[in-house]
Amino acid sequence: MGYVLELKELREIAARATGQPFDEMTSTVVDGLVAAYGRHVDPDNDYIFNLTAGFCGMMKVLHASLTEYLIIFGSAVGTEAYSGRYQLEIHDFVMSGEMWTYTEERCGERLVSRPGDHAVLRRGGAKGWRIVEGTWMLEYGRGFLPSALPLVFGDVVLSAMEPRLLLRTMAIYGRLTLRELLQGKL
Repeated sequence: MGYVLELKELREIAARATGQPFDEMTSTVVDGLVAAYGRHVDPDNDYIFNLTAGFCGMMKVLHASLTEYLIIFGSAVGTEAYSGRYQLEIHDFVMSGEMWTYTEERCGERLVSRPGDHAVLRRGGAKGWRIVEGTWMLEYGRGFLPSALPLVFGDVVLSAMEPRLLLRTMAIYGRLTLRELLQGKL
């Protein structure tokens, strides 16, 4: 699979935004990504709700294809849930707040990721997690993205029964994925 986004570059861009107020943080990330990846980043999407595996947060979708996604994700009030188990590897670069996690193997231990930290959910792994209020991350996933869509859309369809959000999310993902396919990228 051809990946266009690089972990080292994403970490550096997130680090430049760490500790900034929300609007400046978003601008720093978006400007850095556009400078680094040009046409592979869409800076114009608005923030929308993200309801997945029990959590509720906000996301700004910056890149989506069949093999990668990139979002700014977080919550002004915090959230807690199950990560889900994906056939993707998911990287979170914490820019503000804290993310707390625990796993089946380390259920008695809280792992804390703070601004500047890089947390990874390995392919096939799962975590319980919580973000405290004011936590924002640059989140990058790589793998076969369509395999995650049933879990991603499950809460939107079955719990929230939110057709508008489902259609809006599918439209953004579909448009960006088609744009990448037309550029020769899976």
